[in-house]
Amino acid sequence: VLIKPKRSTINSRSKVDLNREIRFKYSTIKWKGVPIIAANMDTTGTFEVYNALKEYNMITALHKFYSLEDYRKMLEKGLDPNYYMVSTGIGQQSFEHLSSILSEIPCYWICIDIANGYISDLVDFCAKVRETWPDKIICAGNVVSGDMVQDLVLYGKVDVVKIGIGPGSACTTRLKTGVGMPQLSAVLECADAAHGVGGHIISDGGITCPGDMAKAFGAGADFVMVGGQFAGHDENPGEMVEENGEKFKLFYGMSSEHAMNKHYGKMEKYRSSEGRVIKIKYRGPLENTVLDYLGGLRSTCTYINATCIKHIPKCTTFVRVNNQLN
Repeated sequence: VLIKPKRSTINSRSKVDLNREIRFKYSTIKWKGVPIIAANMDTTGTFEVYNALKEYNMITALHKFYSLEDYRKMLEKGLDPNYYMVSTGIGQQSFEHLSSILSEIPCYWICIDIANGYISDLVDFCAKVRETWPDKIICAGNVVSGDMVQDLVLYGKVDVVKIGIGPGSACTTRLKTGVGMPQLSAVLECADAAHGVGGHIISDGGITCPGDMAKAFGAGADFVMVGGQFAGHDENPGEMVEENGEKFKLFYGMSSEHAMNKHYGKMEKYRSSEGRVIKIKYRGPLENTVLDYLGGLRSTCTYINATCIKHIPKCTTFVRVNNQLN
């Protein structure tokens, strides 16, 4: 799709405000910032990425492999609870790990993250987390259909549902399982379902350029999560690889064999790898990419007469095309 331009009274990009204030269904916290989130993958959900993004009021979903000791060290340097999420899986061990972090570290956001958000254990775990920390902003996923979004909001007591199965650049779920949903269709359906019951959504995955992010917001996403496009920078971990005079950094899916071996020592025989390892062209400082995306979003707003990010869906009319580029 492309977004159809409209007559606009916004004569300069500088007049567009990309900060948004959001109140949530369950959490008592009122959040204000730019609703873009670095994915909780261990190549992007890092303290170094957090340091870069917080300057722009953007959130980093920290990966689930940081220990309490890691958080303590970071706390000494300063952690703003508005701009990072503590991520967790859904087992008992994960709950204990989450409890140990939240008992000491001031944080507003919890991200409950599993690849398949359709299993009943997820809703039960979310409800348990809500009961334990009634005031936190709780996100959970991933799902791609309206019924499951409403289950998570109404029964899991989740504030924000994460949308996306298979769209990520390092994800091979669609290839390995045949399961998935086109990301724009998923966001359109899930935004409608969430907003109908007072919830919010994060569009997670499938961003290849600033235009994709504009379309995600246009389809009704309240937040957009970015992985691959925020990888390959100075702030991302991993060594630089040089091939034929070009520099690359590694980026990989969290369900990949590479990630399993790194964090769990092995990949269980009953699993298949649902992620790939990608060499990403070295991109320099993360700030370059951030400014490119924010500039693109502001420009979208001037084309469709949206004065702020919240108005993008109201001002968006999609046109179906078979190619977005000439």
